[in-house]
Amino acid sequence: MSLDVVLLAGAAVLLAALGAARLSSSLGLPSLLLFLFLGVGVGIWVDFDNASMAHDLGFAALVLILAEGGFTTKWREIKSVLTLAGLLATVGVGTSIVAMTLFGHFVLGLDLATSLLLGAITAPTDSAAVFSVLRRVPIPGRMRALLEAESGLNDAPVVLLVTAATAWALGDSTEGPGEILGMVAFELLGGLAVGLVIGWVGARVLKTIALPASGLYPLGAMGWALLADGAGGMLHVSGFAAVYICAMVLGNADLPHRNATKSFAEGVGWVAQIGLFVMLGLLAHPERFSPQVVIVGVAAGLFLTVIARPLSVAICSVWFRVPWREQAFLSWAGLRGAVPIIMATVPLASPLPQARDLFDLVFVFVVVYTTLQAPTLGWVARKLGVTTGDDAVDIEVEVAPLDKIQADFMQIKVPAGSHLHGVTIFELRLPPSTVVSLIIRDGTPFAPGSRDVIRAGDELLVVVPSRYRYKVETRFKQVGRGGRLSRWREESAE
Repeated sequence: MSLDVVLLAGAAVLLAALGAARLSSSLGLPSLLLFLFLGVGVGIWVDFDNASMAHDLGFAALVLILAEGGFTTKWREIKSVLTLAGLLATVGVGTSIVAMTLFGHFVLGLDLATSLLLGAITAPTDSAAVFSVLRRVPIPGRMRALLEAESGLNDAPVVLLVTAATAWALGDSTEGPGEILGMVAFELLGGLAVGLVIGWVGARVLKTIALPASGLYPLGAMGWALLADGAGGMLHVSGFAAVYICAMVLGNADLPHRNATKSFAEGVGWVAQIGLFVMLGLLAHPERFSPQVVIVGVAAGLFLTVIARPLSVAICSVWFRVPWREQAFLSWAGLRGAVPIIMATVPLASPLPQARDLFDLVFVFVVVYTTLQAPTLGWVARKLGVTTGDDAVDIEVEVAPLDKIQADFMQIKVPAGSHLHGVTIFELRLPPSTVVSLIIRDGTPFAPGSRDVIRAGDELLVVVPSRYRYKVETRFKQVGRGGRLSRWREESAE
């Protein structure tokens, strides 16, 4: 196949994926579902069945997705829920694996090795699915931060457990459960330490050196994150944990062109997701989905959704006195997505006889239950009383530096459901020398006065002194969530 044909086909798939992303946003579904279906469709013309290549490329894409998740994770929002998120990512994962293993073996009639693999593969929630859906759902910020932190942290232990379970199923492992758990704990803690160290060093270096072009700073930040993954692998600790923590440290440091770095990471993450999901769709051949595989996949998903996940949440949250209604929502919002399918490529790339059926039933399970859960999150939250529907969807903030006058230019989009709707410019009580210079409403720009009212759908262009940037961003988010009476918290600017 010539290079021109490859580029043509690649560009066509990319543009189709962009259209699918727009459609998924309108439907309230994670983009991954339509990307998977796109891959299945492309598979009609392209014969791809290389599990080893899919495994390697899938893990490489997951590194980039985790880096993007780390860069966009805000420490101030997750620090209060980090302990519970860590428990859900470790103890919760272990609880889910045990429950699914017992169900698979004693109810579904699977052999013990396949049941254990099924439990390990389906244990993690997916950061791409959680991030893309929850940020459009009006729920309390604390619960959104908890679910996002859990999804970012649970990939690292799960990949170690799936690898160990695959080795055990093949008879290549002599370690007992205690030794395996000890190895997982060591690699996880080691990965966290490597990520912290490399992230700290990377932040200091990027702050100190003067690169010749602003576009090099996002490349440098991504390079440090990938360095953390490679260093983790060389030191035989979790590279996934290292890259996520390193990216989070860099994303929360006051780096030059920080917002450009986050935008670059987001773009790289989207490319990785599109390529990954299309490739996983190519691996799935619907004509192979026997009725038994479909029934087992749906049954396993039902048990995980209504029994295993709620049990995991209850065991982890009992120490924090989380109300049962919030526990129920956390259980329903534990979206599975690409990560379980990626994990299913680990045994698929091995000579394990039952790996193909395992991959197919995991694919069925992910598609069915993501389609069911994702669009209903807002409705479930209202029915459980977790939200009245008045919780605001977070505003989108873009910042560009105005270096010569030590100011920043902020672009703020006011989504439907934001409590900024109906607030006047004067009621924002912004710091000195901060100016809302322009409002774009229905495509028409105008210069607002202090008594002009902000409306949902507006785009605000704000000039703010650099020393007040964090205060202004925090203020807009507080008013967006709590309305005009939201208290102004005196926090020092970064």
